[in-house]
Amino acid sequence: MSSDNLTGADNQQETLLPGVQLDPDWIAGFVDGEGCFSVSVHRNNFMHRHGGWQIQAVFHVYQHSDHRDLLESFRSHFGCGYVRPKGPNSDVLTYSVSALRELEEIVVPFFESHRLLVKDRDFRLFSDIVRAMRRKEHLTDEGFERIVRMAYRMNANGKQRSRTLGEVLEGSSETVREARRTTGRLGLATMKIQSDPHGDMGNQAEMTWSTHRDSLK
Repeated sequence: MSSDNLTGADNQQETLLPGVQLDPDWIAGFVDGEGCFSVSVHRNNFMHRHGGWQIQAVFHVYQHSDHRDLLESFRSHFGCGYVRPKGPNSDVLTYSVSALRELEEIVVPFFESHRLLVKDRDFRLFSDIVRAMRRKEHLTDEGFERIVRMAYRMNANGKQRSRTLGEVLEGSSETVREARRTTGRLGLATMKIQSDPHGDMGNQAEMTWSTHRDSLK
């Protein structure tokens, strides 16, 4: 009786169990709605380059813990990644792939063969970043800046984040000089980059950036 009250989406999720072969086009459509290609920049005390900032690329798919089996099906299909809670007290789980080799060799080729619609532009930037990092370009000042600027172009309509352009790129003297020439003082362009895709019951998962310009006095 209770199964008669399930929506079509709920019913589909209930029948996707670990080990079941998922249709690749279905995966692409699902990721368009519930996935996230995230490139975050965060502090790492063990990083001695670039002012201690570290770049991390991660592919995520989010679901409520009631649908853990669905995320396990993704893990089974791709043969990599892990499923874990979004946060310590969260009811949302995330299927995540963060190893650069697995992103380059498994995730990126999959979505190049099975194109996304909503997230296609963000994915293409993500794939460029992953490949650049595999070539270790992020270890140079020039490469680090180029990758961060590509990341800023992703998910332009999202929430503001707490990392400013000046904070992230302070290790690049050329960036500082350019910022001063452009704005008159460092920090006016506060382009945000951080990944916190959605609240516990939300459905959209996006790493976002936003810009804000203070008025020059």
